[in-house]
Amino acid sequence: MLVTGGCYCGTLRYEAEGDPLMKAQCHCRECQYFTGGQPNDFIAMPEAGFKYTKGTPKSFTKPDFTGAVTREFCPDCGVQIMTRSQALKGAVILKVGAMDDPSLFGQPQMLMQTADAQSFHHIPDGIPSFERFPV
Repeated sequence: MLVTGGCYCGTLRYEAEGDPLMKAQCHCRECQYFTGGQPNDFIAMPEAGFKYTKGTPKSFTKPDFTGAVTREFCPDCGVQIMTRSQALKGAVILKVGAMDDPSLFGQPQMLMQTADAQSFHHIPDGIPSFERFPV
């Protein structure tokens, strides 16, 4: 599978090739900050198949948060492109909203961090869900 995408203003572009490692939706409070209050849809792809084809992202890791991830985003328009996590070594976690064709996501294979879900979040039936990270 080839996934391409970029930010809103066009400063950043990327390509990710390989078989998706995971398609998921995260309801954690941290993700809600970056989505404007909604859960975060993402596809984890092999890091070896990922490259920026245009621009250089800015990154942020929250220094006072145990197990913090590194988020990469456009330095101009602020759109979040992806996350790197020690919990998913060898993977890049691509944000569905920054994909050229978000329909490639389909639907999540799992929902995580549902303990942090807001009352207005939709938790669909029939999809495995976990109050925290799946073990």
